[in-house]
Amino acid sequence: MLDYKLLQALASVVENGGFERAGDALGLTQSAVSQRIKSLEVRLGQPLLTRHPELKATPAGQKLLNHFQQVQLLERDLHHAIPTLTEESSRLRIAINADSVATWWAAAIGDFCRREGLLLDLVIEDQDVGLKRMREGDVAACLCSNSQPIAGARAVPITAASYWPLATPDYRNHYFSDGLTPTAFESAPAIIFGPNDQLQHRFLAGLGYHGRFPFHLCPSSEGFVQMARAGIGYGMIPEMQARQWIQSGELINLAPGHELTVPLYWHFWRHSGELLQRLTRTLQTMSQ
Repeated sequence: MLDYKLLQALASVVENGGFERAGDALGLTQSAVSQRIKSLEVRLGQPLLTRHPELKATPAGQKLLNHFQQVQLLERDLHHAIPTLTEESSRLRIAINADSVATWWAAAIGDFCRREGLLLDLVIEDQDVGLKRMREGDVAACLCSNSQPIAGARAVPITAASYWPLATPDYRNHYFSDGLTPTAFESAPAIIFGPNDQLQHRFLAGLGYHGRFPFHLCPSSEGFVQMARAGIGYGMIPEMQARQWIQSGELINLAPGHELTVPLYWHFWRHSGELLQRLTRTLQTMSQ
């Protein structure tokens, strides 16, 4: 039998990015956390963490983290079936893209979290790469643009986000006075969310441009919009998020007919208990 206190220590180190912070989260010393993981590694006869170039779980560690995530969810079901068991507030760790958090996510799951007494740990990842967190055992579920589930998981369509190439009228007049030309794209600063954000590249490719372009990096959905409103750059912004500024004319669509639609899929482990199943059904009502 596995000692789940040892698995909890492993999960906490990965989630918190270090032994000291894991100890703070668990109410233990850094040494105690290290000893628990060492005990687990000795029992299994292999390392569960790599420390260079970054701290992360080994393939064996990832399998244990996946198992621990599912056990935590199944234990919640057991608490409901046997109320005399001591129950702590449930926590669910989810990878999700920042644009969903900034727009529809809270309204979609607010009632569910209150009703279930659920606490969320949201890990912000670009919609194109969020699934890697689940594959690594870091999260119990994720929302991303990948439709293919990993082994042992399911993926269901939830919603689709419409991204528009937005900028201020002054920005358009300054950089695109002659239209959406290659020369303009070479000089007009874009805004992208981060190194994994491919929306700008897809937009430009759709217009036949594959060259380099200057860009600002802004890993904040709210900051992204504010930079566009300030005329610092143009970028692919969810229409839902920018609707009020589009309607007021503060932001304009640079290329009507060239918007991008990004479908979003909810990934979750097949055998992860009723809580995740109920959350999935709640999210699925969005697509009905």
